[in-house]
Amino acid sequence: MDLFFQIAILILSVVIHEVAHGYAAFFLGDRTAEYQGRLTLNPLVHLELFGSIIVPTLTYLAGGFIIGWAKPVPFNPYNLRNQRWGEAIVAAAGPLANIFIALVFGLALRFLGPSGFLPESFVVISQIVVFINIILAIFNLIPIPPLDGSKILFSILPLRMIELRHTIERYSLFLIIVFIFFLWRLVLPIVFWVFSLITGVV
Repeated sequence: MDLFFQIAILILSVVIHEVAHGYAAFFLGDRTAEYQGRLTLNPLVHLELFGSIIVPTLTYLAGGFIIGWAKPVPFNPYNLRNQRWGEAIVAAAGPLANIFIALVFGLALRFLGPSGFLPESFVVISQIVVFINIILAIFNLIPIPPLDGSKILFSILPLRMIELRHTIERYSLFLIIVFIFFLWRLVLPIVFWVFSLITGVV
């Protein structure tokens, strides 16, 4: 039950993450996500079997943490009004949405939790929400395609390095799997530190 509960929170969080991408593109002039019906919080529109169900289950069973993703919200970078930084802004919108969620629930825990004002069930749920959204934000900022961090990085790099982007993109799925199952444990201390910083809970 704990696994299913965490996956449910993960699904809601990745849906908000993807919708944030779509609205960022929309406000910058691209309506691709709107035309494809992706500017909605309906999970069925966003979920995929591998990233939303299989990977979270495997990471939970293998390491006790949960990572996953939804179908990327489509956008056309050529429609964005800001051609220089538009792709980076759209990419950053997803992790920023997760950080915002973590801050809302985390600060509630920090300032209202010690007073006993919050029900114990809400405290437990809030801790899971904060933890998962911190994981999502940090994971998506890793500069491996198609994660958001890669789009932010490639927006900073000079155009002459475009071939490097294409090379990395060809092996992106393999690189992500290697990172999740072999390197993610190196990132987990950062997740715990950010969680403690926001919530005040060690």
